[in-house]
Amino acid sequence: MNPAQGWPFGLRLVLAALLGALAAFGLAPFGLWGATLVALVLLAPLFLSTETRGRAAWVGWAFATGYFAHGLSWIIEPFFVDAARHAWMAPFALVFMAGGLALFWALAFWLARRPGGSVVAQAVFLAVTVSLAEIARGYVLTGFPWAGIAQVWIDTPVSQLLSLIGPYGLGALTLLATLPLGVALTQRGGFAFPLGLTAGTAILAAGYATTRPAVTKTDHVVRLIQPNAPQHQKWDRNYAPLFFARQVEFTAAQPRPDLIVWPETSVPEWLGSAQSYLDVIADAAQGTPVFLGIQRGDGPQIYNSMIYLDQQGQQEGLYDKHHLAPFGEYVPFGNLMAKFGIHGMATTAGHGFSAGPGAALMDAGELGQALPLICYEAVFTQDVLSAPGRADFLLQITNDAWFGTRSGPYQHLVQAQMRAIEQGLPMMRSANTGVSAMIDPLGRIAKSLPLGQAGFIDAKLPAPLAPTVYSKVGDLPFFVFLSVLFGLLWRLTRPENA
Repeated sequence: MNPAQGWPFGLRLVLAALLGALAAFGLAPFGLWGATLVALVLLAPLFLSTETRGRAAWVGWAFATGYFAHGLSWIIEPFFVDAARHAWMAPFALVFMAGGLALFWALAFWLARRPGGSVVAQAVFLAVTVSLAEIARGYVLTGFPWAGIAQVWIDTPVSQLLSLIGPYGLGALTLLATLPLGVALTQRGGFAFPLGLTAGTAILAAGYATTRPAVTKTDHVVRLIQPNAPQHQKWDRNYAPLFFARQVEFTAAQPRPDLIVWPETSVPEWLGSAQSYLDVIADAAQGTPVFLGIQRGDGPQIYNSMIYLDQQGQQEGLYDKHHLAPFGEYVPFGNLMAKFGIHGMATTAGHGFSAGPGAALMDAGELGQALPLICYEAVFTQDVLSAPGRADFLLQITNDAWFGTRSGPYQHLVQAQMRAIEQGLPMMRSANTGVSAMIDPLGRIAKSLPLGQAGFIDAKLPAPLAPTVYSKVGDLPFFVFLSVLFGLLWRLTRPENA
């Protein structure tokens, strides 16, 4: 007997939203993955208590809205950097972002609810439809996969499954291990199959983690620079020279590393007129190559870029960020919107930054090939999978000052750890305000500098592992598998098959 069936529908919606907010405690900085599992288990009876598919969609929307509103609460932070211009948008941004992303889940719940059909089969079907919805959320309209279910598993052995099935596969396994179990708790019998799914998932995760190879370190030492420039001061003429001088000082420190990495947009001048700054950096580096973030212009177009200065201080590499943050780095129909005073928060030039040509490799000399990722790009597994070849390491430069000091920077770090596991590659991460870190190919943080602290770390570069299964096959096979499973369950859950 499902007790939720007798409750008022409004109460069920409130409970669904509260369970969603509870589930978000599994995300960084809390990391309470048990809260996510409990919330998903308890969600299943609410789903099955709905009398119609429309009501099921509302339950799914309420749960996901609560989840995203809590998990993405950091999204209000950028609007307070220039509060006079943007603060009024903050509540609207959070409400529309959470409610909009929740529409993916609402559709999944609507599709999965088949009143009169097998309840256990419907719970499995729900796990499949939500998994497909999460894939869509990561790809449709440039995608926004932040706060994916798989992120709750970081720093646990379960996270190693990312190297096998990727973030969407791990999210699907999490749903399969919880939703059918929640249904079983409301039934007098039929525990065997749901318990089998839960136990099988746990055994798979634990067993696979033991097969992962050991990580070794190279002899190369990398210096990650963190100037700790608050966003409201970063471009202020009274402060920018101080932050630049701070980075130069960290660059010149002894002993000498083999590579130095500055964060995103760390040079307070555009590339075309920054030679004097680059000369200062080269002098401080004393023959050590440097990766650094800088803005550049090319005619009417502007780019968020990364360059490589070789041992002689000459620019030998250039990468332009290609996956831009909507409303941060550009605004759709930006030239029109600019007439109304609406710009991307990271720029005030027309429609904002232009997108580069795509993923690329950069030569890092003796250290091998780097796959550059600028800020937001590390959120997208497809941006890493689209690289033209296999890198020796991943390199993220970022300016997490936009994300505040609560949850945003920590969730961004988690996603960098996930990309390392998925590819079996080390990740260098230089962040303006933190967290800067050297991450090994198993996603473990080898060395880091805390949020909000100026300084640098010297860390040995871990050696890459062999290419992972996921790095070879990507998301397409799993998407096809889920699509086939969707078709089979669509037939199985029809009321006449009950």
